[in-house]
Amino acid sequence: MNAENAIESHYRKLSDIISNEFEDLYKSIKNDKLRVLFSTLHSSVTSLFDSMNNRLPTYENPAHFWAEPSRELISSIEIIEALEKSLKNSEHAFSIEDYHQERLTFCKSFLSKSGGSAIPAHTEKLEIYYTIPIFFPQSSIKIENKNNTADLKALGSGSYANVYRYYDSFYLKNFALKRAKKDLNAKEIERFKREHEQMSMLSSPYILEVYGYNEKDNEYVMEFMDSSLDKYMLKNNSKLSFQDRVKLGLQILRAFSYIHSKNILHRDISPKNILLREYDDVAVVKIADFGLVKIIDSELTSANTDFKGYYNDPSLITEGFDTYSILHETYSLTRILYYVLTGKSKTEKSPENVRAFIDIGLSSNKSIRFKDIDEIRIAFLAIAPM
Repeated sequence: MNAENAIESHYRKLSDIISNEFEDLYKSIKNDKLRVLFSTLHSSVTSLFDSMNNRLPTYENPAHFWAEPSRELISSIEIIEALEKSLKNSEHAFSIEDYHQERLTFCKSFLSKSGGSAIPAHTEKLEIYYTIPIFFPQSSIKIENKNNTADLKALGSGSYANVYRYYDSFYLKNFALKRAKKDLNAKEIERFKREHEQMSMLSSPYILEVYGYNEKDNEYVMEFMDSSLDKYMLKNNSKLSFQDRVKLGLQILRAFSYIHSKNILHRDISPKNILLREYDDVAVVKIADFGLVKIIDSELTSANTDFKGYYNDPSLITEGFDTYSILHETYSLTRILYYVLTGKSKTEKSPENVRAFIDIGLSSNKSIRFKDIDEIRIAFLAIAPM
């Protein structure tokens, strides 16, 4: 189907629910109707994800998602997939942000067009993107000093930058490109540059490698990783042995032991910022996203004092993000290790052998918490001996 005709066809199918709510997120889309289509589909997915979040299972049993929203979400997914296929080789080609690509595929696995849908037990709360695009136009980049262009596939987006994947035909491998958003102010650009500078100074097999910084476009190239921790766990949770989980946890602890040895606190520890490279014989952990680092006793520390990171200690909301200390870092790491051991992010029904570990690491009484990586490692190995 001709690209323009495909856009018109899908636009008419959605004519009854057209929404401009998220149109500002797609200002770079030149075709007016495609821009509205993206806004409408974004609004539909966001609304339906929000409805599903209100129906998630509380315990270990599935929950019921009503018939009408089930059909609506199926319809939205089908339109997104059809639109992506129709525009694939045209100037309007686009990519779906990785998290939503994965979640929509997951939803397809259980949604039913009649009688409602049984939401699988242990389904995680769906993230709602109000200020981040779900759809990205494909583009190309020029690799400096090489007569080489590459298509970009969107991997994700944050407050300050978009991340893409591309295949380099010279090196015959994938790389990632992190590009600052166009509307950043001077202070935000400086923060973005400092993240690159900080990562460039670190040298560890557990830290994501970054390469040259392009001043003109405020972007830099990084090594490409196969998945984030949350995606890896989603894909492999049922296949991982207990020893596999322990080894993964110990890699994470080695990574943060190195980071802390450099007098740095990460401040944004989450399953999205812990990446994995999957080799034939082992999965290797690497830590990414150093944009919020706190360099202890240094004036270079980010001035950002807003609460960040969904694995962070909620007490920071009242205490202030600028008070972040090692006790907050060990809190986040405790949650991460629990997630690795159990495959669950919620700790309400923790197994007995990890209850004491959780009680210490997540205690509201900070004097009880693990004081450093060594204390966490000792406690972790006590419940997960090698």
